[in-house]
Amino acid sequence: MDQIETPHLIYLILLAIAVVAWFVSDVRQTFRKTVQQALAWVLIFLGVIAAVGMWEDIRSAAIPTQTVFADQGRIEIPVSVDGHYYLTAEVNGVDVRFVVDTGASNLVLSKNAAQSVGIDVAALKYFGKAMTANGEVRTASVKLDEVAVGAYRDRNISARITQGDLDISLLGMSYLQRYEQITITRGKLILTR
Repeated sequence: MDQIETPHLIYLILLAIAVVAWFVSDVRQTFRKTVQQALAWVLIFLGVIAAVGMWEDIRSAAIPTQTVFADQGRIEIPVSVDGHYYLTAEVNGVDVRFVVDTGASNLVLSKNAAQSVGIDVAALKYFGKAMTANGEVRTASVKLDEVAVGAYRDRNISARITQGDLDISLLGMSYLQRYEQITITRGKLILTR
């Protein structure tokens, strides 16, 4: 060490001793409480690490998803926390999230979903009409190449695109009638083919 570094090193050592002495004298009376708080923070840190490592398991338990039992001919859709049943279907090769709506006559795609599956919504002719909870909206008729849920693949499906502001696509009766039975039981909607 040269002559300039030695005084700096001595200063840092004395400063460290002073900080440790202050800490020991300050926590001597509350040492037990300090250890408890430190242990609590260690446990919180370990809990966060465990939650991050098990996130997929936690998410699937907290937010159950649809299950396709192709060998048994059924699709089970768990009820969501908002009371609706959401199904993800592959439309023209793209995943689209639908709310199952037995009150809707047609399979209806939102503008965003229609664009994501390759439909030019600006070129559509909105000649149709539909009544919604928010009033009348204009719709355009389209044919979807394919709608798939698990092993079930249906081709050349009629659908409507809404001109209005629809947040989510609707899986209405024009598609649901392809299933033999629609059952709601124990927090699940079951579609049977």
